[in-house]
Amino acid sequence: MTFRFAALALLAGLAFPALAARQAVDDAGHTVALPVQVQHIAEGWYAHQSMLMVLGVGDQVIATVNRPENRPWMYKVSPGLSNALLAHGTSFDSEALLARHTDVVFVAKGNPEVDSYRQAGLPTLEMAFTDYPSMKRSLRTTAETIGTQRAIDRATAWSEYLDDTLTSVTTRTSKLTQQQRPTVLHIQSLNPLRVDGSHTLIDTWITAVGGRNAAAGIEGNMKEISPEMVLYWQPEVIILGSGCGDINHSQYAALFAGLNAVKNGKVWHNPAGVFPWDRYGAESALQLAWAARMLHPEIFNRVDIVRLTQDFYRRFFDYGLTRKEARRILAGQPPAA
Repeated sequence: MTFRFAALALLAGLAFPALAARQAVDDAGHTVALPVQVQHIAEGWYAHQSMLMVLGVGDQVIATVNRPENRPWMYKVSPGLSNALLAHGTSFDSEALLARHTDVVFVAKGNPEVDSYRQAGLPTLEMAFTDYPSMKRSLRTTAETIGTQRAIDRATAWSEYLDDTLTSVTTRTSKLTQQQRPTVLHIQSLNPLRVDGSHTLIDTWITAVGGRNAAAGIEGNMKEISPEMVLYWQPEVIILGSGCGDINHSQYAALFAGLNAVKNGKVWHNPAGVFPWDRYGAESALQLAWAARMLHPEIFNRVDIVRLTQDFYRRFFDYGLTRKEARRILAGQPPAA
């Protein structure tokens, strides 16, 4: 052990006298020793922070990879984040985390800094979720890491909310024929041009809400394609991810003008709140209701997505969202200045 890590380990021992009082198994299968109480959290994975907010411990995040310019609603809902240490990319300085009395570090599975955090004596959990079942499992693990009954109860409540929403949506869309299911292209980026294909959460919710993924022949997230592929697919609906920009002001404006989705006014910006709804965050439960309402308004005409958004934020983020704020989130817009 180097002198630097020996010193860090000594600091860790002073900071965590009750370390190893509890244990958790992270999503990579590692057993991690935990302190009796978790009060100071370092968040090293963008998507996972919304899960901490669901558990009611968003205000305990003292270091984060999420920046206010990229996640303005996250900072609006959890204003205490303005005092958090910001990561360099996805990396923290171990000494800085120890100085802030960090109790636990969450990172994405495979993060290269894991060993350095653990050598410094920082309990570090690698988290991973790529579909609804793994999201629920990971949330439960996170709740058990936090170690309070409140966190466990909220994890259960969110999982039930997701299950209920998914069942409610698929019960209605399961009766649709293939011809009644529009082809949907989810564009993650216009420059470069990237789309989301099969075996993804995006593909799952497109299918669940009664659509067909136009990019189903491509496997994986954020796959770069040529514009000619979009012309070949001729999607009936295009959904633009958060921060994607506008087709009419892109380099493909003239080329895509003849697409059915463009001609019929079915190019939609995906909602984005605390985290982009379309991807791997807590609001993916709301994505199902929004996308179902957009694709099949005749079936889901009674869904008040503004009210649902307000209820969700009050229940899971402890934030009283106004109707005006909800509409801005639904339009993919940041909080009003």
